[in-house]
Amino acid sequence: MASLALKSTLILLFFISIPYLITSQQPYGEKNCFPVNNATSALGFSCNGVNRTCQSFLIYRTQPPYNTISAIASLLSANASQMSAFNSNISETMALATNTEVIVPVTCSCSGKFYQYNTTHIVKRYDNYNDLSNNTYEGLTTCNAIRTQKISPNVVNIFPGETLTIPLRCACPTRTQFNLGIKYLMSFVVQDDDTFSNIAVKFYKFGADVGQTMEANEKSEQDYVIYPFTTVLVTLKSLPNGSVMEYPPYVAPSPSSPPSLPPSDEPEPPSSDGGSSKRWVYFGVGVVAGGVFVTVAGVILFFLFLKRSLRKKSDPIFSSKSFEAQEKALPLESKTETMTETESMEFLDNISKITSLKVYSFKDLQTATEDFSSVNWIKGSVYKGNLNGDEVAIKKMDGDVSKEISVLNKINHFNIISLLGVCFENGVWYFVYEYAGNGPLSEWIHQENPNNQTLSWGKRMQVACDVATGLNYLHSYTSPPHVHKDVNSSNVLLNMEFRAKITEFGLSRPVRGNDGQFTLTAHIVGTKGYLAPEYLENGIINPMLDVYAFGVLLLEMLTGKNVAQLFEGVKVHLSEILEPVLSEEDGISNVKEFIDSSLGEEYPADIAYSMFVLVDRCLRKDPGSRPSMDEIMQILSKTLTTSLMWGSSTSDSISSSC
Repeated sequence: MASLALKSTLILLFFISIPYLITSQQPYGEKNCFPVNNATSALGFSCNGVNRTCQSFLIYRTQPPYNTISAIASLLSANASQMSAFNSNISETMALATNTEVIVPVTCSCSGKFYQYNTTHIVKRYDNYNDLSNNTYEGLTTCNAIRTQKISPNVVNIFPGETLTIPLRCACPTRTQFNLGIKYLMSFVVQDDDTFSNIAVKFYKFGADVGQTMEANEKSEQDYVIYPFTTVLVTLKSLPNGSVMEYPPYVAPSPSSPPSLPPSDEPEPPSSDGGSSKRWVYFGVGVVAGGVFVTVAGVILFFLFLKRSLRKKSDPIFSSKSFEAQEKALPLESKTETMTETESMEFLDNISKITSLKVYSFKDLQTATEDFSSVNWIKGSVYKGNLNGDEVAIKKMDGDVSKEISVLNKINHFNIISLLGVCFENGVWYFVYEYAGNGPLSEWIHQENPNNQTLSWGKRMQVACDVATGLNYLHSYTSPPHVHKDVNSSNVLLNMEFRAKITEFGLSRPVRGNDGQFTLTAHIVGTKGYLAPEYLENGIINPMLDVYAFGVLLLEMLTGKNVAQLFEGVKVHLSEILEPVLSEEDGISNVKEFIDSSLGEEYPADIAYSMFVLVDRCLRKDPGSRPSMDEIMQILSKTLTTSLMWGSSTSDSISSSC
């Protein structure tokens, strides 16, 4: 009876405390892969924190080939320079001893009901869910969490070459935890002999507390058992760093001869039986191989058919006045062309079959926007809506939408706006995007904005870092690489936490030159003031086009001036206006004449000067002299960390996540 009463009490306490607690850890192993386990703890931590997005941390243990900061950052889609900063500034290329614990800073965000941080993995031969979740990602994800992220979750198997989204487990503090002074949650994978006590002691310097950590995982003194390869959340009251960690270098094992095998006690089977068994094995392998071949061939034929159905009647060939080149391109005139009704319906049918996008009915959108009422109107053809309790932005589209759908459906990145679904009604396409509550960046950085809205220095650096991170993803982590082609302050949206989302991919282009570095076109489109000289003069499209536009955008953020104001008095190149800052010996003293006056004195002059130097590099006429977006991201990541240190002594508060 006493046991029954205790269980009843615990159950009651569980339901009372649901709004304030974070889902407990889920045991890992093959049983979590099949049959399907959709228990909350198997899919992630509940999205019940104060913020839908926050700075979070993971602990990853080195293992070859992931035994350097650089390799781990690549595996987890993290920022290598920021990782180095949090881990005592160790070299990004230094090989560490196996099982060395490394701090990985990530941006944790709500995705539906669960918090997660996404990375991607290209399936290799012999990969399986178990190996990926338990070995490669060391228990920071689960089999079923990976499976639910598949484009077609009902297709259980994974195939070599397939790109998987890997949702890593993380969470943001609840209101109760914030009130206790808890600012961050760290995802820690339990090892043999680990207890809540020794885990909390390890991070005691950063405010980790045994009781609070147990509560964060719905554990108590009566129910304290945790298991290896499960993820627990460690509560932190300050930013972690490598001061409590050790980073021994990797030492290769000395070569030795393999041990001899003991003689077998069992006699070999008769040769006739062995031959018969082998023949049956060969026959079975042949049957399976044949089946696999037919299946793969069918899939290939389907996608070839789909690709053909989406292509235009002919691929235009463009020439440049300065170059004799040909380009097999996606239709550049898509802004003025439209698909026929039949093509659109076929395309819509294909979307519903092979993409993760939801196809909405027009009635869904009418209900979401209160029949597109003026109350929900945002700007142009964009309306705010509410679908199943989630705020969304619904936009009426013009022209051929296939290119933008193709690009956005392949991208899953925090700093790129998410396309959630589509609708086709009476010849008109509607896109459903995630909602960015603070609107376009242009409404926050220009001095003449009617609402007198402005951003602090720290938030400006956060936004710049976000945009650079998103563009770097397009340039370096999509295949083929993509160029946005229309980066400007109106095409960067800010969510409620002032995190940047790049939008408007209608002009985006893959880079498909002979060397994979550039493409040529004679069709010049984009936003005036942001177009690079080589694009205007010769039609060259490569990632440096976005780098130039980013330089203009960063200059807007630093000065508070719009593009038209920046070009006032410019004779040849925009970078001319930077000469008083960069050419004089004491350029830092001139920063005040250029910086946005709305910042007052609330900015670090030396860091601001370094940003003007970065702008100058981005705006160089020779594209080969500009920094890559990856280098820009590394610079801004360090700048953001430095700004965090500066901001800690002021009222400026930023998340330091890039």
